[in-house]
Amino acid sequence: MKQDLHPTNYRLVVFKDMSDESTILTKSCIDSKETIIWEDGNEYPVAKLEISASSHPFYTGKVKLIDTAGRVDKFRTRYKSHQSKVQ
Repeated sequence: MKQDLHPTNYRLVVFKDMSDESTILTKSCIDSKETIIWEDGNEYPVAKLEISASSHPFYTGKVKLIDTAGRVDKFRTRYKSHQSKVQ
């Protein structure tokens, strides 16, 4: 077996679905600068997700409208102002 193959920062991490605020505690080696206090009172790194199994229509059987249009409009507005400065 190869030495130093696996990551060294494998630890408990909270994954938080931002669309429905659900959370799950599991092991991961994902980098995170933010932390959260879990139900057991301990502080863990948190990884924020836009969608997960708890909010995805395939798993829930329900269609939820996610506000992506507002985000796209904000990006286009910002990009247009940036383009006018470049030209």
